[in-house]
Amino acid sequence: MKLASFVRNGQSSYGAVVGDGIVDLGPILGQRYPDLKSLLGATGGLAEAAAAIAGRKADCTISEVALQPVIPNPGKIWCCGLNYADHVKETQRENTEQPTFFQRYADSQVGHHQPMLRPRESTQLDYEAEIAVIIGKPGRRIAPADVAAHIAGYACYNDGSVRDWQRHTTQFAPGKNFYRTGGFGPWMVTSDEIPYGTVMSLVARLNGQEMQRATTDMMIHDIAKQIAYVSTVAPLEAGDVIVTGTPGGVGSRRNPPVWMKAGDVIEIEVDRIGILRNTIADD
Repeated sequence: MKLASFVRNGQSSYGAVVGDGIVDLGPILGQRYPDLKSLLGATGGLAEAAAAIAGRKADCTISEVALQPVIPNPGKIWCCGLNYADHVKETQRENTEQPTFFQRYADSQVGHHQPMLRPRESTQLDYEAEIAVIIGKPGRRIAPADVAAHIAGYACYNDGSVRDWQRHTTQFAPGKNFYRTGGFGPWMVTSDEIPYGTVMSLVARLNGQEMQRATTDMMIHDIAKQIAYVSTVAPLEAGDVIVTGTPGGVGSRRNPPVWMKAGDVIEIEVDRIGILRNTIADD
């Protein structure tokens, strides 16, 4: 299934994407599962959703709703940095034995077709094409061999970065958490449709020009290592998000640098998921 969070007729809801339409699961399952995060965390929740949409026509078209970040209210967003060799090389750093992580906050994200905001404090808004892993089954100290059972699905992610603020100190967080600078969507594809270990391709396009391209088998620290690592720090809960790293080709490392500006269109495409598309606007 493709599952999305959205606002329809002024009401927050979630549902299944079917073709160019959406089956709104809020009126059907909302009393028990008020949001997508609670559906993912319920034993049998995804099976209930699949049964609810079987043979049912879409309630509306995708264009009739405002898509939100896939999980609008995650408890945790862990972002893995420096996880593709070409990106490590372009940043003039070295591979590390353990993955590098920082955290984003929910209000730093927008959904598909929502504007990413370039803050007035900087002109250095950069793109980062990534794949997000959404957790379904909670766990602590998850062994690498067991991670598949904890993954609910996958989505496209743009880890938008305000580079000068990111580089104020050795801590990445300020440049990664400006309001509405990242993209998360357009939907998640459940893990039954993307079996664990599937090699996915990842592409970024800015105004139609390809800027980044990689496949997931090029990661330095694979998804199993990432989940095992962060779940050692703190329990993973349903709806938590792990953003798995960006390949080389970011704007800040080009000569001359390429910064996103108002009116630009940035697309993140993952072959097994779809295309996350956002315009850039000034805050």
